[in-house]
Amino acid sequence: MNLTMLLDMAIDGFGDRVVIGSRENGITAAGLGAMAAAGAAVIRESGADSVVYLAVNGPAFPVAMFSAALAGVPLVPVNYRLGHEQIQALLANHPRALGIADEAQLPILRDAGVAARTPEQWLAATAEPGAAALPAEDTEAPAVVIYTSGTTSAPKGVLLRHEHLTSYVFGSVEFASADETDAALISVPPYHIAAVANAITSLYSGRRTIVLERFTPAQWLGVARAERITNALVVPTMLARIVESDEDKTLPSLRSLAYGGAPMPIAVIEKALRIWPEVGFVNAYGLTETSSTVAVLGPEEHRAALTGSDPAVRARLGSVGRVVPGIDLEIRDADGAPVGPGIPGRICVRGEQVSAEYAGIGRAVDERGFFDTRDHGYLDAEGYLFIGGRVDDTIIRGAENIAPAEIEDVILRHPAVLDVAVVGVPDEVWGQRIEAAVVARPGAVPDAEELRDYVRKVLRGSKTPERIVYWDELPRTETGKLVRRHVLERITSGDVAV
Repeated sequence: MNLTMLLDMAIDGFGDRVVIGSRENGITAAGLGAMAAAGAAVIRESGADSVVYLAVNGPAFPVAMFSAALAGVPLVPVNYRLGHEQIQALLANHPRALGIADEAQLPILRDAGVAARTPEQWLAATAEPGAAALPAEDTEAPAVVIYTSGTTSAPKGVLLRHEHLTSYVFGSVEFASADETDAALISVPPYHIAAVANAITSLYSGRRTIVLERFTPAQWLGVARAERITNALVVPTMLARIVESDEDKTLPSLRSLAYGGAPMPIAVIEKALRIWPEVGFVNAYGLTETSSTVAVLGPEEHRAALTGSDPAVRARLGSVGRVVPGIDLEIRDADGAPVGPGIPGRICVRGEQVSAEYAGIGRAVDERGFFDTRDHGYLDAEGYLFIGGRVDDTIIRGAENIAPAEIEDVILRHPAVLDVAVVGVPDEVWGQRIEAAVVARPGAVPDAEELRDYVRKVLRGSKTPERIVYWDELPRTETGKLVRRHVLERITSGDVAV
């Protein structure tokens, strides 16, 4: 099934219901259909083979996604926080794209030869009646391409085909299951798989969505009250800031709060459960390659873990729950053999929603169709999944995957640096914080703040090491391979010199 069929079902089932924006002046399901048709006409007239979205989340995002689906081309949401050079490198993969970008990003697209307009201009263009768009029927065509860094500094484009996304929808939510008064508050950027997943599941269920473009605890709480939000999605960093704030946390309409994207500190979720005892908390674990959620810890499991006396049940508050229907999961040892409960290993999954496909590379699955998530974890005796971190070196900071090599490459450009290793250190607020061990060139020890500023200018603040220590040498094998786990052990032990 194609994404356009989800839109058609919504139009037929509740066409007059507002599904995007405020209840007073938002976009109805039928209105979304008309805008998508107009947008598809614009895309086809331009001759574009993709739609690059380089802007914050908002109403223009779902309109762009369904317009692209109707036009038979993929939507490519790009991380607007990347540096100029990084964005240019990604745009080189889409030279015939039609672009949608915030005002500040328009020059980047135009420098790359991509015809672009702002989200406001896109919404205005799609508000004009367009030629009737015949929906693309190819369920195997790419619907969305999301770039993820993984373990290297060169991002890989994950291909999510229509069949993967629709399989996820059908396995996650019932059609028209939301009440007309239901409203969801989404606080994730458009280049995150959760933004795509929530846009299509909310539409399919008939739930109105409100997007918070710029997050602050005060704004999130204020919008949740003003819009009578019933369902919300946050990343752990956001929830930590909300529960620790001094703001009024009264949310009379909130019924469900989902979180995911990074490890959730136990202290934060326990505090949130006590602040909102009537709210159903949901921990969702998934990856871009799996079209979002593959395991869920539900509301009753949260409550049982908070109040239970059984240590095994209480421990489940630190789990991501059990696998969802349609997903097969195995924990495998270093040799690839499945292991039993309580034994840690690599998390491997398969199912119709699992894409595991990269542009120009192909599908990364084994002969049985399993995808190695490169996450490390174990299952308890009842099938609850516990994540132990990444098998690779990727740092997960505030639900964002950050490749150490990307930061190391920048630091190594500094003339006073001889060698460097970047690691993610456990952090109560961000999940992980970035720290670096630097080996300076003889007679030249750069100031730590100078190095941090050097990184910040090339990348951005969220990829800048919070602490830099200086060592005489880094732990490497005889062949020169960095033993990163030793770097982490020494940094977390407080060792600042080898």
